[in-house]
Amino acid sequence: VQLQASGGGLVQPGGSLRLSCAASGSIGNINAMNWYRQAPGKSREWVAGTTTGGSTMYADSAKGRFTISSDNAKNTVYLQMNSLKPEDTAVYYCNAVGGGWYWGQGTQVTVSS
Repeated sequence: VQLQASGGGLVQPGGSLRLSCAASGSIGNINAMNWYRQAPGKSREWVAGTTTGGSTMYADSAKGRFTISSDNAKNTVYLQMNSLKPEDTAVYYCNAVGGGWYWGQGTQVTVSS
């Protein structure tokens, strides 16, 4: 399984970004996709997840501001991030679970004025 994350960038506080994670390879066993993030000097933390059954889950820090969704035809998972705050600054990683744990390369999100 290969995961390609994209969509990061520099945004002002209050702004929005949409991250994408395209999956390829042996994806038939994947049963969940997640977004994690890692800020400088901090541990990687889980942000949001979705299952092949359509369930979605969010960390408290993401509830009400972030939305995870998927396009099965494109084998792509998205993370729509609104009302961004400086504390959302981190490298965001996508993760796939099923037959193993798989990680994308990360995409930098910087929230700053």
